Amino acid sequence: MSRRRLGLAISIVAVSLLATAPSRAQWIVFDPNNYVQNVLTAARELQQINNQITSLQNEAQMLINQAKNLASLPYSSLQQLQSSIQRTQQLLSQAQRIGYDVQQIDRAFATSYGPATASQSDSALIAGAQSRWQDSVAGFQDALRVQAGVVGNLDTNRIQTSALVSSSQGASGALQATQAGNQILALQAQQLADLTASVAAQGRAQSLESARRAAAQDQGREQLRRFLTGGQGYQSSNVQMFH
Repeated sequence: MSRRRLGLAISIVAVSLLATAPSRAQWIVFDPNNYVQNVLTAARELQQINNQITSLQNEAQMLINQAKNLASLPYSSLQQLQSSIQRTQQLLSQAQRIGYDVQQIDRAFATSYGPATASQSDSALIAGAQSRWQDSVAGFQDALRVQAGVVGNLDTNRIQTSALVSSSQGASGALQATQAGNQILALQAQQLADLTASVAAQGRAQSLESARRAAAQDQGREQLRRFLTGGQGYQSSNVQMFH
């Protein structure tokens, strides 16, 4: 092929391409307004996604907080407090002679602590005085034993107080804080029970001693009456002491 024919062929192909280009291709046009709208739409969608993520995080934190609020306190002082109260109750139940029983007290005051009568023999009066003295000694001994038990509970109370305060300060939720507070109240109730037991034991001892003194005074009056009125009374007579 000659150069002339080759150039002619190229010219024809170029003209054909130019003639068919508008029908097969489109011109690319940049629209700034449409671009801005697309960017704003994407930003709004991104903000919505961030809001949803924040909402999910808040819900997860709320569930965590609810779980903490519903968590029970891992420490319990109930067994130690019950043991302390049982020890004090056991000491009270071991009261000697006249214990903490209304019927027993009534019987004792109707017999041993009752008024001395003329029908009682001297030996019966002496036995009654001795029995009342033994009641007083037993009452004071019981009071000292209860007081010793209360003092023995102080070390347990100190340990429990420290543990409960630490648990209350380290509580992770409302339930744990409430349970720690309830156990602290229970500890205070146990201490009040010990104080009540100590006061009751001391009051019992003092009451028995006061009753013994009152009965002794009444018995003394009866014995004095017998001494003054017994038999024919004292009769004076002449006595020669030295020969």
